[in-house]
Parts: sequence; C-alpha cells; structure tokens
Amino acid sequence: MHRIAFAVHEHTMLFEAAIAAEVFGVDRSDLSPTGDWYDLTVATPDGSPPGWLPQAAAHGYEVLPDMDTVIVPATADPAAPSSPALLTALVRAYEAGVRIASLCTGAFLLADAGLLDGRSATTHWMHAGEFAGRHPRVDVRADVLYVDEGRVLTSAGKTAALDLCLHMVRTDYGAAAANELARRLVAPAHRPGGQAQFIAAPNASVSPDGLEAALEWARARLDQPLTVEELARKAGLSSRHLARRMRDATGLSPLGWLQRQRLALAQELLERTDATVEQIASRCGMGTATTLRRHFQRVLGVSPTAYRNTFHR
Repeated sequence: MHRIAFAVHEHTMLFEAAIAAEVFGVDRSDLSPTGDWYDLTVATPDGSPPGWLPQAAAHGYEVLPDMDTVIVPATADPAAPSSPALLTALVRAYEAGVRIASLCTGAFLLADAGLLDGRSATTHWMHAGEFAGRHPRVDVRADVLYVDEGRVLTSAGKTAALDLCLHMVRTDYGAAAANELARRLVAPAHRPGGQAQFIAAPNASVSPDGLEAALEWARARLDQPLTVEELARKAGLSSRHLARRMRDATGLSPLGWLQRQRLALAQELLERTDATVEQIASRCGMGTATTLRRHFQRVLGVSPTAYRNTFHR
C-alpha cells in the first residue's frame, strides 16, 4: 500500500486536513486498479494521535523518511516560526526520496525547510505577497490551484486542497479512480482556471497620489479608445513620467492598468447583469467578444461564461 503521512503541527488547520483525510484516510481500494489504497499515518510532535483523527496510526516525526508521501496541512499562523524538528524531518524525508505536498499555507513550512528554493509553488492568494517576500528564491504562482514540481507539490487556498489531492490520486491510481472519487465527493474531477478568478477585482476608488482625477477620467471612459498619451496629458505628465509613477504605485504600466480596469468592469457586469458577452465587451472597450474571452482566459484562466456561471448574483 502507498504509505502516506500527515505532518501535523501545532498550528494545523482542520479544514484542509479533513479534506485530505477524506481522500487518503478512507479505504477506497475498490477504485484502485491494483486493489490497494493509501495507508495513512499521522505524524505529530510527540507521537500521540490528534483528537480529530483518532482512528489513524500515530507516530513522531521520525517516521516521515519511511513514507511514500508526506502531506503538510495548512498553518493558521504563517508568521509563526516553524518547528525545527518538523523542518529537519521534512528535509530528511525529501532526501530519502519521499514525495512531499503542502496544502494552502502549509507551503510556508516547505519553504522554511528550503524545499521550494528554485521551484514554482503556490499558496492561498491572500498570503502570496507575504510568502514571496519571505522566500524570494521561490517562484510564487498565486494564480493557480496547485503546482506539481514532481516530488514537491503545493496547493492554493482552502478547497484547492481537494484539487491537489485528486491530482495525486490521478497520478498514483489513474484518471478513472480520481474521477470516480470526485463523483463520490460531489466535486469536479478537474476545475477550470485557477485562484485568479476568486481574487476580488481591484478597488476602483484607489488611485496613486496625484493621479486621482486623471484615472477617474479614464475609468469613466473605458468604453472608448484611450491612449497612454491622452492619460498622460490629463495627468499633466509626460508619458515616461506617468509610466514611472504608475509602476511605482501599482506595479502596472498605464496600458496594463487600463486593461485591468476594463477586465474589472467586465467582471462586475458578468456578476451583476444579464448583458451578453458581446455587449459587455463593447461597454468595457474590449471591442469584440473574442478579445474579451482572450484577456479573460489569459488573466483569470476561465472564459467569461464560466466566470458568470460561478459568480453571477
């Protein structure tokens, strides 16, 4: 059987851990083409079983290098120092060839152990900035549901833990097993898009100091062709100076800012109105539905129709 361990720590969050326990801690050998399933162990600081999973075998962190897979659940306090004993055990497990996965903010522990250096990784989008600041050697992907780097895997926030767990089942036991498990859990076997579609659109009332009037003028005309030169004239700046001010304040070029405002307006119209995609594209200055779909797919990872199906109010 595939030996899998949850590396439980003092800040473990139960929601993501419960998702993983439902996938890996229940005997579903009837789904396996080989007739076996996962053999779950819980690794805790003192080797005692946690009260929320009393049926699982419990050991100390020293068993992690003997596993096939180790899962690090989310931490409720990403800023809290990681347990040195757990970090040491994770490194030893990785060196022993163990596959290691984190759920949500559990990525902070993997990064603290140095296992994400030079790799792409994700975590909950609300903590992505903090994660990138603390771990500059990690390529932080805040727009995806999970990242598979072979022997190191990370998931995005909350229910994205299920996306990663199903992906691991698909890797270990095949697509048929993962698809049937998803049906039993009343969940999609594969969700389109990534975390980006769940991040709130930028607050239109927030503008860089001194540029409020010019940017508000642009927001009121998103349905019209606008150029960087027009925006610069409205701000009383040269195009180069405007670009520098915009990048310093927003991290975007003027053109990128305009595009993001148009996309934000499209999101709002998809959520709150029944206008067609063609009508929304025109009202946002995107021109055609094809252009809107292209930008939606590039930035949010889903089509406008899929976005509306999820968020329409």
